[in-house]
Amino acid sequence: MTSTERRRSPRIKDDGPGLDVKGGGLAFVAHTLNISESGIYCKVEHELPLMSRIELRLKIPAGEDAKGTDIVNVSGVVVRQHPVIIDGETKHYDVAIFFDDLSEKGRNLIAGYIKNRQK
Repeated sequence: MTSTERRRSPRIKDDGPGLDVKGGGLAFVAHTLNISESGIYCKVEHELPLMSRIELRLKIPAGEDAKGTDIVNVSGVVVRQHPVIIDGETKHYDVAIFFDDLSEKGRNLIAGYIKNRQK
């Protein structure tokens, strides 16, 4: 049985965007693993329960030399999470977040960033 790709927009592996997360009474910085116009996959130090609503502040590298930063504020929902366990100890959690309130400007900034990274 083969799996069918369900994503509608391109996703790239990339750790360039900075990511501030607020949710579940916590506020912390996360490490981006990949990004698309519809969501982000990241590494976090705290467990975020499935379907929890969170607020994100994405810091997207901007400009030809990526020395500038565009800020995208968006809310999202945790749609997948799993602990990364090493030597019997939870080191961090890999979390997939679906953007459910992304502005057109934010979508365009992310799409432009992805397009530039794919070159």
